Amino acid sequence: MSANPQGDDAGAEIRPPSHAEGLIAPSRVRVEIAALTDIGRVREINEDAYLVSRIGRYLERLSSNLPETLVPHVEESGYIMIVADGMGGVEGGEVASRMALTALIKEMLRSSKWALNLDNPSTRDTEIRELTERAKRYLAAMHDAVRDRAARDPQLAGMGTTYTGAYSLGSDLFALHVGDSKAYLFRNGALLKITHDHTVAQRYADMGMISPEEVATHRMHHVLTRAVGGPDEELEGDLHHLEIRHGDRLLLCSDGLTDMAREEEIAAVLDAQPTSGGASQALVDLALERGGRDNVTVILSNYTAE
Repeated sequence: MSANPQGDDAGAEIRPPSHAEGLIAPSRVRVEIAALTDIGRVREINEDAYLVSRIGRYLERLSSNLPETLVPHVEESGYIMIVADGMGGVEGGEVASRMALTALIKEMLRSSKWALNLDNPSTRDTEIRELTERAKRYLAAMHDAVRDRAARDPQLAGMGTTYTGAYSLGSDLFALHVGDSKAYLFRNGALLKITHDHTVAQRYADMGMISPEEVATHRMHHVLTRAVGGPDEELEGDLHHLEIRHGDRLLLCSDGLTDMAREEEIAAVLDAQPTSGGASQALVDLALERGGRDNVTVILSNYTAE
């Protein structure tokens, strides 16, 4: 699994946290999340799937003769946000995206460890290494589940899905990415791209065969080079590790949004809509007004440090 903490287009403002000192504890970070999906104006079914979950560490004193100072109340939450955009025909895409997320949930429930403790300098590096290994297992479980189902059903042959998932805990943000569903950080009025598309057109741009500006309109810009459930027996994802700051906003979306709206237009909506709910609705409405040629899914989170 490749690690690209900044993303190729993220710019100098996005940096991976190097140590625990100075990071914001999970208990001091408020997260406002909204998610919205729409079938669009052309497609017959919605092949997008999304998930928003809260997960964390919890300790509540029910009864004890110890002083309360020795048994503190602890409630630290992390947030999981995922967008998957299925492909493979009328039925295959819907099956692939939902099956991938179902396999992920099952694998997470089988995991012996959920919660992280990233604000302890003595264990932080170990925790991050363990999270990276779990992310590899989760991705492999999704990939195998989709491939196995396609192998058993000829009508689903060739199905697959993108996967863009984020996990935030305090001021730590981890993003795992395969395909061309995107993740952005909106910071100080600028939209910074975290992910790097796995498409033939993007590969051409990386090789210098076309300009970056040509990627969005190139005839191969929707042909994926990596996908959950794709032909490769082993799947590699990009894992990004970033530091969340007060006032940051995280956007995950399917290409039903980015195909219809330019990045500067998305930034303008985020600038004009301060709440996650209002901005999510405005972004989906923008994609529909432009024609809604694909399913569109948006997850938006606002981060506030107390």
